[in-house]
Amino acid sequence: MQTIKQYVEENKQRFLDELLELLRFPSVSADPSYKEDVLNTADYVANKLREAGAENVEICPTAGYPIVFGEKIIDPSKPTVLVYGHYDVQPADPLELWKTPPFEPTIRDEKIFARGACDDKGQFYMHIKAFELMIKSDSLPCNIKFMIEGEEEVGSSNLGLFVKANKERLKSDVVLISDTSMISLENPSLETGLRGLSYLEVEVTGPNRDLHSGVYGGAVANPATVLCQLIASLHDTNNHITIPGFYDDVLSLSEEERNSLNEAPYNEDEFKNDLGVKALWGEQGYSTIERTGIRPTLEVNGIWGGYIGEGAKTVLPSKASAKISMRLVPNQQSDKITQLFKEHFESIAPEYVNVKVTPHHGGEPVVTPTDSVAYKAAEKAIEESFGKKPIPTRGGGSIPIVALFEAELGIKTVLMGFGLDSDNLHSPNEKYDIANYYKGIETIPLFHKYFAELSLEQN
Repeated sequence: MQTIKQYVEENKQRFLDELLELLRFPSVSADPSYKEDVLNTADYVANKLREAGAENVEICPTAGYPIVFGEKIIDPSKPTVLVYGHYDVQPADPLELWKTPPFEPTIRDEKIFARGACDDKGQFYMHIKAFELMIKSDSLPCNIKFMIEGEEEVGSSNLGLFVKANKERLKSDVVLISDTSMISLENPSLETGLRGLSYLEVEVTGPNRDLHSGVYGGAVANPATVLCQLIASLHDTNNHITIPGFYDDVLSLSEEERNSLNEAPYNEDEFKNDLGVKALWGEQGYSTIERTGIRPTLEVNGIWGGYIGEGAKTVLPSKASAKISMRLVPNQQSDKITQLFKEHFESIAPEYVNVKVTPHHGGEPVVTPTDSVAYKAAEKAIEESFGKKPIPTRGGGSIPIVALFEAELGIKTVLMGFGLDSDNLHSPNEKYDIANYYKGIETIPLFHKYFAELSLEQN
């Protein structure tokens, strides 16, 4: 541990400067206008892997953005860890809400503010620097492979094809991902599960053109009003989702499991103050921790229709649309939930409008075992690095490829994230604490150490 701390201390400024350089790339995968920037980011990642000591580094083309692969095989008989991350980022909109430009990383209060600072550039780059540390100190105890993709923020549509076509190349004993959060540096945690996702778009159409709201208002249904009514009907007064069959496959936790989950440190007043809200909202009968981890949700991610420019335009819009996401829990299936939503939304549409439901992408919920060698290795690594045993938690977000890795490669995943829930992921002013960045670099080599040791003991 002393060697690790010493190396990090001696290279702190360089580690930080390299991350800031990475964050300057506007690698927005959702917007084609950033195509060259995304490709340049892949080049940067590949070069840093080579500099760190990885071999067989390749920028692997896909039908979309490339996947960066690299590896270091020290002994085929030793266990192999597959590190996954993504170099693409969410769009930075709305730009006017950023205190400083999203792709000009700025340090304030020992935090890095930039798009991708935590999700996922800051977190995957910890692994490259931890790998460099192990190579330079000749302490790499196991084989390691890197797979850093550029389409996670748009559904990883080409990753599945790549994994299926490269099963032997990716053959490993565990997947290690840092794309999640922990409670805090004072209360480290390990996520033991993630929710799945069903993401779709709905469109409500009324008249065949925009209409004068004075001439036609009151005689023709307004698609924007109808859309709002339809969306509002998707929750009842207890904030349960009203889609028939939506909860049929939900795997409920036992009372003991729920009590254990609610033992995690949580201050509701701090939670509200951080968000600037006076009260919390959610499904009746469940705590906030349960609502954000073990219960499914339905949320509107965007809604539009009619005139939204400056000034006034008295128009009755022809169309109104919304983007909707549903977070899923074991044992819900994304395709089934998408179909249930589509059938229900179409069935409740009144005859004076037409509705169209367009599925975008989805992913399956996962639960990671807490009795595996890999989980125990992560637990021991965090306990040694932080001086405190991590608290097992459930993550509210989705990483669809975790289920893909299990299905195609037959291996489980360890979710060892170092972000915080307050890091403004997908929001303006995304941040990543510098202390968390360095702590990740210190902790990751310990995971590899204990994974190699515990794997040997098991065999």
